[in-house]
Amino acid sequence: MLNLLAIPAAVMPLIIFCLRVGDMSLDTLRVLFVVRGRKATAWMLGFFQSALWVVAITSVLSNLGNLWNLIGYAGGFATGNVVGMVIEEWLAVGHGHLRIISSRRGTAIAEAIRSAGYAATELSGRGKDGMVSVINCSVRRRDIDRVREQVKHIDPEAFLTVEEVRPLQRGFWRA
Repeated sequence: MLNLLAIPAAVMPLIIFCLRVGDMSLDTLRVLFVVRGRKATAWMLGFFQSALWVVAITSVLSNLGNLWNLIGYAGGFATGNVVGMVIEEWLAVGHGHLRIISSRRGTAIAEAIRSAGYAATELSGRGKDGMVSVINCSVRRRDIDRVREQVKHIDPEAFLTVEEVRPLQRGFWRA
């Protein structure tokens, strides 16, 4: 545990800031793992996140007269959220469901997705300006950019959305 008496008052806001960045980064990741149903990972992250929070808040509350400690705490909170989001994007855990709508090149898009080793389901639909192809494709999150670039190359005007999914039962998933 931090010995608050041995740490110079001028350094304490920086330590609080770092504790809070760590705490909030873990908290952001924990929430994202909870949403994805990863219980063990969420538990571990929650354990360490709460331990860091206790040390950080104790450090602030032990010297409420120091405005810099409060600024370090608030700055660490804000920064930790962003750092957690960046880490989560880098990890790219989970799956995404892409919905691609193309008025001109739907079949070519579906074939390219399939030839790259992903499953694609092509449906016909009617849009504002006539018939369209709707291609549904579920991939690992780390592969979303690869598929998106393929779509953009074939039909730069295609409309593409991505939703987070939790696969529940069988089907084709690229290994």
